Amino acid sequence: MTVLGRYRPLLLSLFRIMAALLILQHGTTKLLGIPAGPMNGTSIQSLSGIAGVIELVFGALLVVGLFSRLSAFLLSGLTAAAYWIAHAPQGVYPILNGGELAALYCFGFLYLAAAGPGPISLDALRRRG
Repeated sequence: MTVLGRYRPLLLSLFRIMAALLILQHGTTKLLGIPAGPMNGTSIQSLSGIAGVIELVFGALLVVGLFSRLSAFLLSGLTAAAYWIAHAPQGVYPILNGGELAALYCFGFLYLAAAGPGPISLDALRRRG
């Protein structure tokens, strides 16, 4: 796979952007009703509402690559908590308790916290300037 090796920095940025957009939609559906779905109208005072605020704020920051490591670390913790609070009590196996996405988000965001945002980010632009 050395052919793709030279694209590693760009793929890191692409992974960050896509993961952030996917988690961001959890926040927008809970708090803004976009897109319409079963999580619309979540009370901001509930655990799900607090999660929605975190998803919205830190997901948006991660999309543009600003405070990326901190945002990814907080989102990793949020998705770990989501797994243990919402999914693990329903059973041990993620495939059976519906927690595969939360587990994958958790480790994906943890990787981004360690690897950084990649070259296409406001963090990278700030470092250059």
